[in-house]
Amino acid sequence: MITKLPRWILWGGAVLAFSAGCLNTAALMGFTNLSVSHVTGNVSLFAAAIAHFDARSILYIGASLLSFLAGAILSGFVIGQTSLKLGRRYGTALYIEAALLLISYLLYKEHDYFGQLAAAMACGLQNAMVATYSGAVIRTTHLTGLTSDMGAAIGNWLAGRSISKPTLGFQAIIWYCFCGGGVVGAFLYARIGYGALFVPITIVLTAAFVYNYASDHLPEQRPPQPKKRLSSDKRF
Repeated sequence: MITKLPRWILWGGAVLAFSAGCLNTAALMGFTNLSVSHVTGNVSLFAAAIAHFDARSILYIGASLLSFLAGAILSGFVIGQTSLKLGRRYGTALYIEAALLLISYLLYKEHDYFGQLAAAMACGLQNAMVATYSGAVIRTTHLTGLTSDMGAAIGNWLAGRSISKPTLGFQAIIWYCFCGGGVVGAFLYARIGYGALFVPITIVLTAAFVYNYASDHLPEQRPPQPKKRLSSDKRF
């Protein structure tokens, strides 16, 4: 059970959830009207399209789903593991994500559907970067599983059982940050259209730079100092 979460994990999860919320709302308000940060709702739309023999929707929604999967595959290829640990190539993955988001902006503003695919791929990459930290599930691009975990934890607490309060607090932070990002994304899209995507682009680029710069200086990366041993034959 987690008793304390490092501050860099709290900040990282918060800003990436905010970024995903902003991106997803802008995508939903745009011409595709499709989510890019989660799969479940799109699978339901995909199933409905199959039921109605809507070939166009089957193609478009299916491509978005495959793009999310491709982003997750890319994450596995670049990083290699889903448990959070300093020293892994998160910075590289974040730079790739930022590039995908920039490509999505350039395509979105031309009403090119490939913008949807680039954005979905970026979200798949981000979501697969980290799955767990010390057994706690960490997801930053959707809230369904996280909300279920929060509810179960609260239920256990109400029943008098012990829970990891830092984990519950972290999950609440991600929830509110994703929601807050959605508010900002909707506000900006209504005023500057797909220019709203520069918020997640800036956040992801900054996160990549900060991680690459700071990872070697964080306490978790510092080698443990050897303990001084008293000599047993010290003479007075």
